[in-house]
Amino acid sequence: MPPLKVLIVGGGCAGPCLAFWLARSGHEVTVVERFPALRASGAQVDIRAQGIQVLKRMGLMDAVRRELVDEAGVSLVDDDNKSWATFMANKTGKGAQSATSEYEIMRGDLVNIFHAATKNSVRYIFGRSVEDFEQDESGVTVRLSDKTTARYDLLVGADGQGSRIRKAMLPSDAPDPVRHLGLYMAYWFLPRGGDDSNMRKMYHLPGSRMIMRRTHSPAESHVYFALKDDSPELRSLPKRTIDSQKHFWAAKFSGGRWETQRFIDSMHDTSNFYCQEIVQVRIETWSKDRVVLLGDAAHCPSPLTAMGTTGAITAAYVLAGELNRHSHDIPLALRNYEKTLRPFIDEIQKMNGFFWRIFYPRTKWGVFILHCFVGFLSFFKIPYLFARFSREERGGWVLPMYDEVDKSVPEAKA
Repeated sequence: MPPLKVLIVGGGCAGPCLAFWLARSGHEVTVVERFPALRASGAQVDIRAQGIQVLKRMGLMDAVRRELVDEAGVSLVDDDNKSWATFMANKTGKGAQSATSEYEIMRGDLVNIFHAATKNSVRYIFGRSVEDFEQDESGVTVRLSDKTTARYDLLVGADGQGSRIRKAMLPSDAPDPVRHLGLYMAYWFLPRGGDDSNMRKMYHLPGSRMIMRRTHSPAESHVYFALKDDSPELRSLPKRTIDSQKHFWAAKFSGGRWETQRFIDSMHDTSNFYCQEIVQVRIETWSKDRVVLLGDAAHCPSPLTAMGTTGAITAAYVLAGELNRHSHDIPLALRNYEKTLRPFIDEIQKMNGFFWRIFYPRTKWGVFILHCFVGFLSFFKIPYLFARFSREERGGWVLPMYDEVDKSVPEAKA
């Protein structure tokens, strides 16, 4: 069969990861990104379980290791910076990852790695987006925002949890794919302070509030403010002006102890600020004829699961594998992609309601109970032992082996 002509919408992690596999297998791949340049920015992400296996098969593990953030573990502290519990990363190379992964990396560094691995074999178009598309049995005609049109065998929407491709693909009466979790988060970067270290710290306040500080370089740290609030009115928060968002977060966390005031002061000064509602994306099917969704556009698990990046690159590998195996029958490839991957996605989207209720306490008494609970777990090293003696694969789902794509990477079997 002749090589497929594929357009991928989205230049983050999922899209270029898919492009890597398809281009290595001889397909003609174009990635279109609506931003004018590569978006090599964002907060710290972690790679776990099956995602580690995918990176090894890509032959990119050495490149990833060179950019890893040295995060030793996570510690829960109180008003006076007293640690109630500490959970260290599992860096034995055996078992599952703990609260801190052995493979912590800044999102921008991972994006750069994927781009460097594909820039010579994949065409990148920046500063343009898909305006509309029409498909039939033999392909998809896509019109970009600059009014140019082109014909492709497959259109891939890897454009994030607010995917425009998903919106155009789904019928107007389809159920809302966004599952609201009643959680909101803001993060920003700030100069590294004297107490900042490679130990991530988390601080809980009454009112279902939490602060997390992580340090990713000798010069910088980044901080997260998180709030659990089920009020539907808050869903407009990420759409407000940046100044309005900053005012909201400063008011919500005013009066907090530990280093709260330092973080609020830095928030007003930073130009690198991001605010979002924490959601999941769940839809009945990830494809329609010759249009398919990938990563957060199809199955965002939410940052709370720590499996978003792993889910995206694992999905990219499975989609590439099925497309190579059934390049003569794209609808069949897309059906197999979903059939193969869906059990894994169902697993990583599971949310333990009890855990998240206790993790965002509403009262001072609730904060005390949380500290005692995690202190007990820490004292007896329960999370570490659980990780050390658990299987690396999440949920027991075994990553398929696709010889059709793996053979294109000499290091893939290493």
